[in-house]
Amino acid sequence: MARITLDHIRHAYGPNPQSEEDYALREVDHEWNDGGAYALLGPSGCGKTTLLNIISGLLQPSHGRILFDGRDVTTLSTQARNIAQVFQFPVIYDTMTVYDNLAFPLCNRGVSEADVDRRVRDMLEIIDLSDWAKRKARGLTADQKQKISLGRGLVRNDVNAILFDEPLTVIDPHMKWVLRSQLKRLHKQFGFTMVYVTHDQTEALTFADKVVVMFEGQIVQIGTPAELFERPSHTFVGYFIGSPGMNVLPAKVEGTQITLGQESLQLGYAPDIAGRNRIEVGIRPEFIHIGREGMPATVTRVEDNGRRKIVRATFEGQPIAIVASEDTEIPAEARITFDPAAINIYADSWRVDSRAN
Repeated sequence: MARITLDHIRHAYGPNPQSEEDYALREVDHEWNDGGAYALLGPSGCGKTTLLNIISGLLQPSHGRILFDGRDVTTLSTQARNIAQVFQFPVIYDTMTVYDNLAFPLCNRGVSEADVDRRVRDMLEIIDLSDWAKRKARGLTADQKQKISLGRGLVRNDVNAILFDEPLTVIDPHMKWVLRSQLKRLHKQFGFTMVYVTHDQTEALTFADKVVVMFEGQIVQIGTPAELFERPSHTFVGYFIGSPGMNVLPAKVEGTQITLGQESLQLGYAPDIAGRNRIEVGIRPEFIHIGREGMPATVTRVEDNGRRKIVRATFEGQPIAIVASEDTEIPAEARITFDPAAINIYADSWRVDSRAN
């Protein structure tokens, strides 16, 4: 497996980029640990696949270097980097049997016949295709073919990294859960370095040890699921992670006091907002309490899904979402309070901490 270093990587698809907006991938300067499981998460067009293809060698960056265990591989091919990559849609050999599709990359590397047979049969069990081993791949469904692609990437144990580009798009929902669980188990068992591209937060948060959130061509946060939920580094992370996403409200800050419209709150610290323009408060719906005490809010809709209530309301002219337990009474004249420990302050979209001494 490999430690992957992204050394000031940037990429533009057009010639002679003049500004940040010309780059599909803005500067990325990070190191990912050997044996780590990472998810690249973000909306379409944010640069996820561009970054994945740079790591795999399908794309050479406009600027910067990529290193595996300290070795510069920027100009090397995918084969020379010893990468396994699974794409969004299945890439398999239709004229081969399911068994032979999985055996092919091992036979090409001179693995002994006994080892090939053992690994292939183990993988057939994992992807639930043992009964189809002797069938030609041509006659399989799209999700069965994609399971072959996944299996072919995972059957090798000599790769530097395994890269997944939205591999579960054509898989049915139940099988998605099964395969994600199997990927987690294989990662723990063999310690592959895995990078998984997705726009689905559930896939990212259940697969990865660290989630890499991308927005407009840049990485805005790398963190554990808990870090992304509790302390989003950027307002986009707050919007994108969670259902509903974080409430972001315009605010004024003076010392330890926050002003939201006509209402004021006290923080336990003074945010460092010197020289910043737009100040906002971020609060997760789970950390707003609704009842008969606190600040007035107007309830506009209540969505009850049987496990919890999602309350849609307006507060100081701004729409907000509140998550309440199923047995919570929603009063006609509702009032809300914020959990002070869960309040995040943002200046120009980036989270700020206490003022420097």
